[in-house]
Order: sequence, then C-alpha cells, then structure tokens
Amino acid sequence: MVEPRRILLVEGHPDPSPERLNHRLAEAYAEGAAASGHLVHRLAVGALDFPVLRSAQAWEREPVPPSLKASQEALQWCEHLVLLFPLWMGDMPALLKAYLEQVVRPGSLMAADRQNPFAHKPLAGRSARVVVTMGMPALAYRWFYRAHSVRSLERNLLGFVGFAPIHTNLIGQVDGLGQRGVDRWAQRLRALGAQGA
Repeated sequence: MVEPRRILLVEGHPDPSPERLNHRLAEAYAEGAAASGHLVHRLAVGALDFPVLRSAQAWEREPVPPSLKASQEALQWCEHLVLLFPLWMGDMPALLKAYLEQVVRPGSLMAADRQNPFAHKPLAGRSARVVVTMGMPALAYRWFYRAHSVRSLERNLLGFVGFAPIHTNLIGQVDGLGQRGVDRWAQRLRALGAQGA
C-alpha cells in the first residue's frame, strides 16, 4: 500500500482548454492519485493572470503578484510536484517560464544568500515529475538534442531549490498518437498518480 502524499499538479499549457492533451494527461494522473488516497492540488497556468517580470530588481525585490500567492503556498505544501507542458520551439512555453520566474523568488522559494546560493534549498525533501509532450520523436529530443531544455529545468530550477529525485516522461509525435496512443499514455499517468510518483 502506498502512503498518501501531498501532490501539486501544474498544467503548464498556456491554453487551459479541456481538449488539450496535457489536460487529459493531468486528469488521468489526478484520478489515479485521488483513487489511492493522495491529496492533489491542481493549478492551470493558462487560467492565471499575472504580469511578466522585466528586470532583476523586480525579481529580487518586488512582491509576488496576489494571483500567484496560492502557487507559492502550494509549492511549500506539496511533497511531490508534477509539471506538465508542451515543448514549444525547443523549450517550455513562454507563459510557463514567466510563471516560474514569478513564483520562485529569492528569500521565499529560493535561497536569499546571493554569496552562497547552495547553502540552503528551501524545497529540499520534495520529489518531482516532469511530463513533456512534443511533435518530434521523443528519442530524437532525448538523444540528438539531449533534452536540453528539460535538463536545464531540472538542474537550474527544480534541483537548485531542492527537488530530488526528478523523473521525466517525454511523449513524442503527439499528432500521430491517435486515440489508442492517448489512452495508453493516460493509463501510464493514471498508474503513476496511483503510486504518487
């Protein structure tokens, strides 16, 4: 029996429409997690309204927008983070990047000591799973492009603030998945949700 976990499920697709594959996968994960007794909190980045940061000073000194306070609290609350997003132009969508820049700030979810940023990892003890959908074959992204943007996310953000271990699912050639392929991936995400993994 799996011990219940507090799970934060972040849908990073800028379009919050329910017909998006990312939404379907998030639904499957949430269903599996809830059925196994895990506590699931969901956030859809595309449904949030917030400004884009335009300077280092704003990032370091300005308050987090009120619309994102709940996101910061949810990151501190969770024991496991699941982040889903489509690969756009080789990276996460700009809106998701802007969201993460707003939410992960020095002194709150990132070490405030600029002289020694490795001294304290405010979100240590939490694990994460990153699920990325893409048009290209997943193997090409992983081996030819070396999954550069996902590796950067894992190393420069998630790992930097303390998430470990971090697991990744790359879902390629989404336009050719068909209903059977979508159902297979939904089943995999449902099983991962049941495990709280």
